Amino acid sequence: MTATRTLRIGTRASVLARTQTDLVAQALDAPVDIVHIVTEGDRSQEALAQIGGTGVFVSALREALLAEEIDVAVHSFKDLPTAPADGLVIAAVPAREDPRDALVARDGLTLGELPPGARVGTGSPRRAAELRALGLGLEIVAIRGNVDTRLGKVSSGELDAVVLAYAGLRRLGRGFVATEVLDPIQVLPAPAQGALAIECRADDDDARRLLAVLDHADTRTAVAAERALLAGLEAGCSAPVGALAEIADGDLGPEVFLRASVTATDGSAAVRLSATGPTTDAEGVGRRLAADLLTEGADQMMGSSS
Repeated sequence: MTATRTLRIGTRASVLARTQTDLVAQALDAPVDIVHIVTEGDRSQEALAQIGGTGVFVSALREALLAEEIDVAVHSFKDLPTAPADGLVIAAVPAREDPRDALVARDGLTLGELPPGARVGTGSPRRAAELRALGLGLEIVAIRGNVDTRLGKVSSGELDAVVLAYAGLRRLGRGFVATEVLDPIQVLPAPAQGALAIECRADDDDARRLLAVLDHADTRTAVAAERALLAGLEAGCSAPVGALAEIADGDLGPEVFLRASVTATDGSAAVRLSATGPTTDAEGVGRRLAADLLTEGADQMMGSSS
């Protein structure tokens, strides 16, 4: 790549998206120009399922890439549809931030300390279903908006608590506001939560070489297992599916340990299973676990979310 070329990096205009993009830009050994792109998910305050669910935050960025208006797009990986995009490639998956969900509650309360009837806000059908399944008698309130908007609903007294991605809080330097980081045994995060996907045109070899230095092998492997599970369930990013993969040393080499759950929207039932396999077959681990979940009735629970 010539030293004079400037990489145009597209990002959503939200504070979190810009922060994530700035982190990527600072890690690149190349001049960059940040280009703000407005997506359908940013324009609408409707629930994600009502405005198209999967992909509402990424379509405009991908269109700009294909039109050569930008060279690189930075996505929250959990927002990406599982199907690949023609002409584009995920050139790097940087090291993952903490994938867990976080509670921000009034008076420093934890989830177990919230009284029955406490109003807890979330924009995620998965979080809503998993919270209901805990049987704590909480009132789950659907909300949209950026991090500050959501936190403001607690400080104003409109809500007793909100649940959101801990990764976002940490990237914004506000991890300290979490009153509890939720154990995945209670609330399993969304597939690919906490990970970024850095995308470029498949035929842009120079950009691909520059971005490759940001790739983190274990994160890419873990996310591949989680997203293969999501694809195997034929579920989108707004479905009540939780998944978390971890990489560990096994007797025969590195292994991926994948936990997954599918929860009925009303919290009345849930299926939780796990699987392991070699990191070289991460996607296979995800697909097989998806098949096991479907055998246990996960498709009926996802159907209850429509």
